[in-house]
Order: sequence, then structure tokens, then C-alpha cells
Amino acid sequence: MSMGERILILGGGVIGLASAFELGKRGHQVTVIEKNKCGGQASGAAAGMLAPFSEIGEDPDDFFQLCLASLRLYPTWQKEVKSLSKCEFEYTNSGSLHAVYHEADLLALETRQAWQREWGAETEVLSANQLHQFEPELSTDIIAAMHYPEESHVFAPDYVKALEQACRNLGVLIEDELEEVAIIEWKDEIKLEAKYGKTFTGQRLIVSSGAWSHELEEIFSIRIPVYPIRGQICAYDNLHGRVKHIVYTSQGYLVPKGNGTLVNGASEDIAGFATDVTEKGIMRLTNWNYQIFPFLKQRIPFHKWAGLRPATQDGYPLIGKLEEAPHIIFATGHYRNGILLSPVTAVSVANLVDGMANHVPLHLFKPERFT
Repeated sequence: MSMGERILILGGGVIGLASAFELGKRGHQVTVIEKNKCGGQASGAAAGMLAPFSEIGEDPDDFFQLCLASLRLYPTWQKEVKSLSKCEFEYTNSGSLHAVYHEADLLALETRQAWQREWGAETEVLSANQLHQFEPELSTDIIAAMHYPEESHVFAPDYVKALEQACRNLGVLIEDELEEVAIIEWKDEIKLEAKYGKTFTGQRLIVSSGAWSHELEEIFSIRIPVYPIRGQICAYDNLHGRVKHIVYTSQGYLVPKGNGTLVNGASEDIAGFATDVTEKGIMRLTNWNYQIFPFLKQRIPFHKWAGLRPATQDGYPLIGKLEEAPHIIFATGHYRNGILLSPVTAVSVANLVDGMANHVPLHLFKPERFT
């Protein structure tokens, strides 16, 4: 294993920072290069759910395995980030409830339970009566829910700040607010140039530029169908202890945070790179959330925000080396799962750099698969 490679990471979102953290721990010389502020887009705007069982209903493919592996890395990973950053952030193993309203949905829950149990999910389908003990204020219209004790959540803005600080403490150079960054050379040596002529060189490049990755198609002569999807979220305050679990339904989700807020997400639309909050987008949330917790009908969200999620054409991230240029590694297009997938992506990227095997097969995530 070659130690101490000079590595440039293009993009300072959660995936870029997590990769820098893991590579920094392994002794590489890492520079993170970001046009805007680190963690400013999808990362800081996320609800922070670590809930692969709730979110992936159909089929245990390699993507599900990647998500599950990442969930199971989190208990150790978050301790390392806290220890190396000297920063605290909320990581709560709250468990989750995947709630349904109709008899017809019960069969789907049981089918889901059958395959998820093969992956070690300690699930239980709770009846309406049992649910009342878990969440006393749930709507009586909910007839059952799957309980996933393993699912958790983090407070995303603080987690991303801690990752950035941990990187700095490890000696990672972070160059952000550069406005523009161009790839000047990449076939052998890597050379990037920022506005006003500042240049960066390295032996290897990690592409983690999220919703902006599409701009690199001409440079690498491959199709990179990563597009921004605007996700809008709102939150309610002063709800200490009233909601204990992540509650997930087909309409969306609610996540209780340690600071007494309840995060409600997410309505999605295509709006290019616009991150403004729209009345219509927030109404998509407020029009149904009281069907989970009736007390929300009387409340007005105290905070509303939006972020851009980098979605690929098939919904799977791009993770892997370029075949024609193996010193270029892609780690981008994580859509709604950047926070969840940050540990496993970082470990996968570092293993690719160090020539080590990855536990989860990466074939499904090949960067060239759309070309």
C-alpha cells in the first residue's frame, strides 16, 4: 500500500469531507477544493435520517447493501468524528416507525419484513394498540407500523461542521469559496485552477461535486447524468419529548431532534439550481403531516429551507475509478442519501486509493455506466 499520496478532492459536501477525513486518517496528503462554502448544499439541508430499511422497500440489491453497511458503520464512525474534531453533534439511535393507513398495506409490510429479516433487521409489525405505547400522539387513522430499532438520525448541519473540523485537525487543507474551479490537466498529473489563477496539483483526483458533477462530462468524455433536485423541508419547535421515533409514511417523514424541533421532509421538485423555498413546496408537507400527528394541524413551522440533492438517472450514486484513468475516482450523485452513505463511501474511496478490497461490490455504481 502506497502511503501519503497527494490527493485533491473536488467538492466539499458531506461526501467530499467524509472521504477527506478517511484518507487523512490513513496518512494521505489531502486538499478539499470547493467553489462555495463547505457543506452548503444538500449536506447542510438534510434531515439526517439513517433509515435504509424504511426508505428502501423493494429489493435487497447492492444499493441496499451499501446503505445498510453504512448504517452499521455509523456507531463507530460518529465517535471517531467527534473524537478527532472535538465537536459534539447529535447522533440518536431513536428507531423508526414505518406507518400505514390501509389494510391493503399490511401485506406489503409483511413482505418487506420477510426479506429485511434476512439482513438482520430486528423488525416488528405493531398494531394500532401497540403503537399507542410507542407514540401516544400518533393519529388513530394509522392501523399499523413496522418498528425498526436500528434506524437512527444525526443533526446534519452539526455533523458536517464536525467533519470539516476533524479534517482540519488531521491536516487536510480546505480551500473553499473559490467561486470557480477548472480541471486543467487530469490524464497524468492532476492540475486544478481556481478563479484569480490559484492552482492545485496532485497525483489523484476524487470527484465529489454533487449536483455540479454534470459539468465535467466534456472533460472526461463520459455521460454524467447528475441533476439537482430541490428538496424542501420545514421544522416545528418546542416539542421536547412529544415525538420519540422517526415516523415514515408514503407521503414523507418526521424526525424529532434533541433540541426539541421536529423536522418534516421532504417535498421535491425540479427547479435547476434554485434553492428558494416555495409556498407550494411547504404546503405539500403541511397538507398531510397532521395525518401522522394531529396536533400539527394547529401549528405553524418556525423554519423552512431547501437544498439541492444530486440525483442520477437511475437513482444510484457514482462510486469508482475511471477505467481509462484509474487515478480519477468518482464519489458523487448520492441524491437523498449523502448523510447516510458518507461513512461507507469514504471507506470505499480510501480502499480504492489504497488498493484494498471493498466489502460491498461497487459494480452497480460504475461512473461510466451511462456512456
